[in-house]
Amino acid sequence: MSAGDTQPISMLRPAVALPFLIVALIWGSTWWVITGQIGDVPASWSVTWRFALATPAMFIVAAAMGRSLRIGRDGQGLAFLVGLTQFCGNYNFVYRAEAHLTSGIVALMIALLLVPNALLARLMLKQPISARFAIGSGIAIAGIALLLLHESRAAPTGETGGSVLVGIGLALAAMLCASVSNVIQANEVGSRLPMVSLLAWAMLYGTLCDAGLALWTAGPPVLPTGTSYWLGTAYLALAGSVVTFPLYFTLIRQLGAGRAAYNGVAVVVIAMVFSTVLEGYRWSLLAAGGAALATVGLAVALSARKPST
Repeated sequence: MSAGDTQPISMLRPAVALPFLIVALIWGSTWWVITGQIGDVPASWSVTWRFALATPAMFIVAAAMGRSLRIGRDGQGLAFLVGLTQFCGNYNFVYRAEAHLTSGIVALMIALLLVPNALLARLMLKQPISARFAIGSGIAIAGIALLLLHESRAAPTGETGGSVLVGIGLALAAMLCASVSNVIQANEVGSRLPMVSLLAWAMLYGTLCDAGLALWTAGPPVLPTGTSYWLGTAYLALAGSVVTFPLYFTLIRQLGAGRAAYNGVAVVVIAMVFSTVLEGYRWSLLAAGGAALATVGLAVALSARKPST
């Protein structure tokens, strides 16, 4: 949105609505696709293969868009931090969390990313937190608490205090890593770099960190032979990473970060549909109430942000 615009761009315009829908559908589906990447293959190696495919593709996208890949020493330092937190820490925790919780629940927990984002932005960037944002966040947290209570009650006997709690802890760690990445990208160095160039280098550093972590925690590389595994990996790498990130950041430029963040609510709805249809997620009155509260809370919190921010 240019400085001279007096009215925010309509989200119903095809040039806005189509990429918004594409990003929501892809990211909403990736949470379920990840479930096929865990189990037979150590999580860290699955994350490594994903970004080993995504990294060269992102460099190609940057080159095709005519963006310079020379981002300077400060830019390389920022790219390393983003790679370490976003493409290594965040995804490694997410993949592990989905071994303990259904994909839709993990997606819903990660959607609360806006809460640590706001707190860290207040601490590091001196950005204020509005009362509306705080109220919406509180509603969303209450909704997720109900969903997790449902998960705990539905867990097999003996796992209530184990698997579900482990999944919650891993999802929270993933959220914190992603939040750190999001906030540090907003610093002075990040604001002057081409986003696709920063993402390309960050993915490269993230892949190297992923491989190092995998070697340390899981031993030598594990290369599965199943076609479905590699099709899923390719989908996560190309559609879930390379296609969506440029589209999403274009939406941010057109709509402002506040309204573009509504995409996260759509992603959660789609992820929960996938969990219900493909993972056999069993709804209860408690779970339905929690999902409704969380979705309403996210919408209230996001509506507190100005369209131009």
